[in-house]
Parts: sequence; C-alpha cells; structure tokens
Amino acid sequence: MTPHLSPIPLPAKSRLTGNSLRLSRDFPIYILTNTPAVLEVVGTFLEMLKPTANLQPRVVDNDAKEHAGLSVSLTSTSAGQGIESYALSITEKGVSVSASTTAGLFYGLLTFGQILFADDARSDELTIPCMEISDSPRFCWRGMHLDVSRHFPPTEFVKKYIDLLARHKMNVFHWHLTDDQGWRIEIKRYPRLTEVGAWRKEADGQVYGGFYTQQEIREIVEYARRRFVTIVPEIELPGHASAALAAYPEYSCTGRPFEVATQWGVFDDVYCAGKENTFKFLEDVLTEVAELFPGQYIHIGGDECPKSRWDNHDLCQERIRKLGLVNADELQAYFVSRIARHLRNLGKRLVGWDEILDGGAPEGATIMAWRNAQKGVEAAQSGHDVVMTPMSHCYFDHYQEKESEPKAIGGFTPLETVYSFDPVPPDLPQELARHVLGAQGNVWTEYMPDTNHMEYMVFPRLCALSEVLWSPHETRSLPDFLDRLKLHLKRLDRLHVNYRRLTD
Repeated sequence: MTPHLSPIPLPAKSRLTGNSLRLSRDFPIYILTNTPAVLEVVGTFLEMLKPTANLQPRVVDNDAKEHAGLSVSLTSTSAGQGIESYALSITEKGVSVSASTTAGLFYGLLTFGQILFADDARSDELTIPCMEISDSPRFCWRGMHLDVSRHFPPTEFVKKYIDLLARHKMNVFHWHLTDDQGWRIEIKRYPRLTEVGAWRKEADGQVYGGFYTQQEIREIVEYARRRFVTIVPEIELPGHASAALAAYPEYSCTGRPFEVATQWGVFDDVYCAGKENTFKFLEDVLTEVAELFPGQYIHIGGDECPKSRWDNHDLCQERIRKLGLVNADELQAYFVSRIARHLRNLGKRLVGWDEILDGGAPEGATIMAWRNAQKGVEAAQSGHDVVMTPMSHCYFDHYQEKESEPKAIGGFTPLETVYSFDPVPPDLPQELARHVLGAQGNVWTEYMPDTNHMEYMVFPRLCALSEVLWSPHETRSLPDFLDRLKLHLKRLDRLHVNYRRLTD
C-alpha cells in the first residue's frame, strides 16, 4: 500500500490512475460553490490541516490564473451512497473534492489532508500520485463515549477529543455527564447540582471535581458542529444518582443525607419512582439539557439500577399496585417511559443502555447494547434501533496488553479484537439489520486519572473502530490496517496524542 493511499479509515473505493501531480506548498484553493456553509467547511479544514502538515494553502479568486490547486464544490448528486459521501480526484491538473452535502465535503477534505501528510519533504513542491476515490460510510452512527464523572477533563481536552473523533470520520460524541461520583453540567434551576454534586472528598481529604458551565457547553457544541460531530448528552437515571441525591436528597426514597460517591461501583440509593416531585425535578433538568444540545438524542442511562429501595418503599409499592405492574422491573419501565414522553414533547429521542429492555422499553427508544451483542439482537427484534457497544469489543477501559499496562478496570480488548468487530451480528436476520445504526467505543474513566491516560486508553483502538464503522466490511484487512497505522501514528504524533505504541 503506497503511503498516499493509506488514510484511516480506508475509503470505500480508491485506485491509482498513473502519473502524478506536482502541488506547491502554498497551493491555491478554488471554492466553486461559494456559500457561507462551504466557506466554513474549508475554514475548518485549514484549521485542522495546520498542525499536521508543513503547508500554507490559501483561498483564491476562482478567476485567478494560477497553477494546480484544490477545487471544492457541491454537486447535485452524491458521489456514493448517503449524505456523507464524497468524490476525490487527483489528476495532473489538480485536485477536486465534490459532494452533495457539506458533511461529504468535510470528509473528502479530511481524506485529502491525510494524503498530503504522506509527503513530508521540505521541498517547495509535493508530488502526489494521481488517484480517484469514491467514498461513503457503512454506518450512520460512528461514535465515541467519554465518562467525565469519575475523572473530570477540562474543556480544552473535550475539544481535542472531539477534533480527534472528527479526524477519524466519527460523528457522534456520547458525553457521560452525570454519575454517582460527580455531576458535571450546570443546571440553573437546580444550582446545588454543581455546588454540591460536582465535588467529592477523596480519601486523602482533598476535594476533587468540577463542572462545565452552560456557556462552556455551548462553545463545545459549536466546536463539534463545525466538525460534523453530534453530541449526545447522558443524564443518568434512575440509578447512578448519588451526586444528584447529595445535592437534593428529597428525590430519594429515604430522604436521608448523602455524599457524592468516592468509591466506584453500584449504589442502592436511586431516584424514587413513587414521588411525583422526582419526575418534576428530572423533567426540569432535561428541559435545560435539551436547550443546550441541538441533536435529536438524549441518553438517560437506565443501567445498573438496584431495586431494593423501591421494593421497601411505600410510595413505590403503591405506584406498582395502582398501575397494575408486576414488579420493580416494570416500575423502571414506567419510569423510563415517562421520561421518554417528556423528551418527545421536547422534540428529542431517548437513548438508553440495554437494561431499559427489561420490563419493556418505550416505543421509539434507541438501545445501546453493552452487555453483549445478543441484547442488540433482542432490541432489533422488538423494533428498536440499536447502537452496538458490547464489552467484548468496544470497552476501551479494558487492558490492551497482557503485560506492562497501567491499572485498568479489567477485561482484555486488544487492538486486533476491536478491528475484528462487526456491528451486525451474524444471527441477525437481514430484514432487521437496518435497525443497527452503528456502534461506539466506551471510555469509563475510573482508572484514568488524567487526560494523558485517557488518550493512551483510546488510541490506537479508536483508529481501528473508525475503520470498522466507515469502511466496507469485505475490504478490511488487519495486516493492511496495521501497515497503514504505522504512518497514521506519525499524524497522531503531530497532534501530540499519547497512544499505546505498537508491538512487533
């Protein structure tokens, strides 16, 4: 594989056509479809190109009589299948990137940026082989998750994380904002969520925590928008609520004082399903969240919710009787359904971990299958859209090597295992495969105390997952990927990314 045809993820179709293009390091960019949206895409591309290549491209007037350059245009027909497809052509006369949408243009420009990186000589000109690329993604949901509750990264890192997702043509950032160990999003109607819930007292007596203001969140959302990344915020309920209950204990079953959790794990105290004011509180919170995030999805968690408090609480038991429910699993289904109805009224769609299938998931809910791929099959069979994220292949808090690794939560998910993943289970009937939107990698940060460690756990496994989600299954080859990855890691070096080094 020539270095110039070694982007990650691998394009769907590409071929060398012979001869080569000589391109100056200050090559001109001709914007043939001169709209604000296209200008913004080109501006973002130049911003992302700058740290990875020794180039000074410039936008020029289309009528200028200059030497070979890059032409960017929107076309009436897509270069491939879907709204994110593009065509990239390199001839002796110049380079053209065309697509029917700005998203397609963005991804085409990213591929060209990776091709440019391959020639890192210091001469005045680059020599690039002529080629044709026609590309489109396999899946529409190409995601990465980040837990900021257990350990809290600053806004600068969140932006870097989003930028790295975009560079790998990932388009969903699942932002896990609340859990037992910290509440990380400002909610103006309930200020104690961050005054109290965002901070925990560690074993050594030090206070640890932080949160993102609504202004910071708006800035991050805008940063992601320019990179065609949709943010899916997660507000955990009914379980994993210790931080919220430390701030507002009246929404628990016991009403007793709580502290923000300092240990990892699952805790018995959860939101009370028998109190009406619990639902009022959560609806208020989600209304503010919905105003901050323009995407169609909001994640509500729904996982690992112990039922012991509900089983022994009069109001919860009374609600079970009045609704004619069988058990606490069905009470959780009622809880989630009420939240789903509120989200629908806000114009949003509910996403939850696969436990929301227990007792029956609300109509229209999207399921994240994390315990195993079979949960995704069950969800699709029930008519639900699915995002596949099984622990076996997609948990990046697992160890990557069998020796010499920093402490992790457990498990073993090496790079090769990630690359072998197919989000469509072999036992899923073809007519149900349309429910599989895609997949994502999960990054739970219990044992990732700083951003340097987070990057180490994510890379290069994210590179493998990006190709699983973008490239056609039949064209993927592990030896070829590992060969291309050697050059790609040099790109990550330019971006100051800490990653696990490849072993022979």
